[in-house]
Amino acid sequence: MVVNHYIMKLSAILNKEDNMYVAKCPEVGTVSQGKTVDKAIANLKEATELYLEEFPLKNTPIIKSFEVATDFDT
Repeated sequence: MVVNHYIMKLSAILNKEDNMYVAKCPEVGTVSQGKTVDKAIANLKEATELYLEEFPLKNTPIIKSFEVATDFDT
């Protein structure tokens, strides 16, 4: 059996929550955390690789950006 490997370029969305950074990959749906941004991304990469081993993506998701208007105090 031949297994083809390829590199996927994915996104990480990070939010600071208390003393941890929470990292989310919107294309796959995986989430992880770490005490630093770099550690949160490293943990997200590992979690995403493990997830994709078990549940490979059948289609490439479409990610689009959009803008919304909001009011907030500065």
